Amino acid sequence: MKESGRKQGATSPCAACKLLRRRCTQDCVFSPYFPGDEPHKFASVHKVFGASNVNKMLQELQEYQRGDAVSSMVYEANARMKDPIYGCVGTISSLQHQIEFLHKQLAVAQAELVHMKMQQFSSISGGAGTAANSPGNVWSPSSRPLPSEVYSGFEVYGFLQQPQINIL
Repeated sequence: MKESGRKQGATSPCAACKLLRRRCTQDCVFSPYFPGDEPHKFASVHKVFGASNVNKMLQELQEYQRGDAVSSMVYEANARMKDPIYGCVGTISSLQHQIEFLHKQLAVAQAELVHMKMQQFSSISGGAGTAANSPGNVWSPSSRPLPSEVYSGFEVYGFLQQPQINIL
């Protein structure tokens, strides 16, 4: 049987060489990162960055860094295709705004929890009409300690502080 013009043992060209219509050699810098069965990856990277620039970037990097660089370029190229103005910066900004909003929601929920625990504690510690509820008898941290379940994982005075989330 004839093998459609290719030598036996020859590999198929990478997506870059297919798109650029050139012969894929053994030392092709694109072939390990842009396989022939995923042409959309190189097409978007080529459209945004250009094949020459991608080649230069890959040549300047150490071999162990190239895979991560290609993943980043593919992500940025896809983001640029969706949002030509901001690209992945728009996505990052949107996620940061979501984090800020969720921090605020968490702080409100923690404040409500403390408020409910304080109400529960005051209703357990003294009933209506007792000296504990009279206007002259105001509760303070030094006069009556709170039970340990009121503290439950956050500081009483620092509960409105936002938790730190680091995004790499």
